[in-house]
Amino acid sequence: MADALSFLEEDLTCLICCDIFTDPVTLKCSHSLCEKCLQRFWTTQDVPHCPVCRKECSHDEPTKSLAFRALCETFKNRKPTAVSGDVCPEHKEELKLFCFEDQQPICVVCYTSKKHENHKCSPVDEAAGNLKRDLKTQMDRHQVTITELKKAQESCVKQSELFKERTSKDENQIKEEFEKLHQFLRDEEEKHIRSLHKEIKLLDEKLEARMKELSSKISDLSENMAAVWQDMEEENITFLQNYRDTVKRLQHPLVPNTTPELQEHQHYPIQTMIFTTWARMQNLVEQSPVTLDPDTASSKLLVSQDYTSVEYLEMKINMYDNPERLYVGVLASQGFSSGVHCWDVEVRDNDHWTLGVVGETVNRKKLYKMDPKNHFWCFRYVNGTYKKGNKPVSDIDCNERPNIIRLQLDFDEGELRFTEPFRNRSLCTYTGGFPEKVFPYFCSGDVDKPLHVFAAKKQNL
Repeated sequence: MADALSFLEEDLTCLICCDIFTDPVTLKCSHSLCEKCLQRFWTTQDVPHCPVCRKECSHDEPTKSLAFRALCETFKNRKPTAVSGDVCPEHKEELKLFCFEDQQPICVVCYTSKKHENHKCSPVDEAAGNLKRDLKTQMDRHQVTITELKKAQESCVKQSELFKERTSKDENQIKEEFEKLHQFLRDEEEKHIRSLHKEIKLLDEKLEARMKELSSKISDLSENMAAVWQDMEEENITFLQNYRDTVKRLQHPLVPNTTPELQEHQHYPIQTMIFTTWARMQNLVEQSPVTLDPDTASSKLLVSQDYTSVEYLEMKINMYDNPERLYVGVLASQGFSSGVHCWDVEVRDNDHWTLGVVGETVNRKKLYKMDPKNHFWCFRYVNGTYKKGNKPVSDIDCNERPNIIRLQLDFDEGELRFTEPFRNRSLCTYTGGFPEKVFPYFCSGDVDKPLHVFAAKKQNL
């Protein structure tokens, strides 16, 4: 029976859409096709042909057969499916149970077979309901994750836009600052060139006047010599009668001493000019920031990649013990032996910090008492107490802990001041001078609160 239906289905199948005929039509060549399939095929042809035998046709050829159409519709309605989705393909029984072990629906015969022996099973409707609820729960969790990921994505987009905006601002600021330096250098260049030309012009004027003077004297001396030669050509009596005047012409020839007037060309002091310009250009630059030197950091201190913060670690870092490295603390890259310098340190809630300056020649491998005798000038906060070196400072209100500590070093005056800039109060001061070059010093003992270093703003000085 199945074979007979299969052959019948082949006879009722359109060769264009490969499905049972819909509104079949027949050409003169006896080939049948779906009406719409044929018309659609002919739209691609200049001259209509049969899609099967390629025989030329006319648009009037297709004829309809109501009986043939009814036969196709009946076959469609009665055509059996190979295996229903609700029927077990093995036992041809209705699928009524769901096996959780194999995660597939089964029939009653499957359930009683050895294949599913001791497997946990439930009725299809019950299993579907439970599994759908589980999937919904998982979907809800995934939806929450998607929401969080979208928020993170939005945050990244905003951060990217913020980075672009900041980069643009920084780029413009860099251009502005360098334009100031370029303009300063252009002005200095023009000024020194004008000065050079002015000096050369004065020298040229002096030389021109001297050359005129020498030309005049050469002309006078030449005339006298010509007159003497003329006198010498006269008769002896006449020559002797005029000899007194002739000798007078040669007695004072007024020949100038030219040696003092000749000077070597003095080169413009270019190196001095460059140094002076560099020194003046420093006035255009704001207070340079103090940066940390990671090569001096002790084994429990971690310096940030931008060298502006230091963090205390519970575990020591395995690092090379170079001569510059301190036993405790970290130094700035810049040392000072003159001038006035100022920098800020953000301490906030850090419970254990030390700030100050240290002499250049201290033994960096030893632990010292922090006092000026050992070339340590430091201000500290340890266990809730402020200290000047190792001595407690009692006149600071611990309930008003500063977020920012400002250090002002006047090396020439021999003074180091610790202040809180925003409350404008003095915290600690060292006087008495510094016997050697000093370096800013930093130390932290709080794991959670790093110290941040940055240049002091001029308006707060």
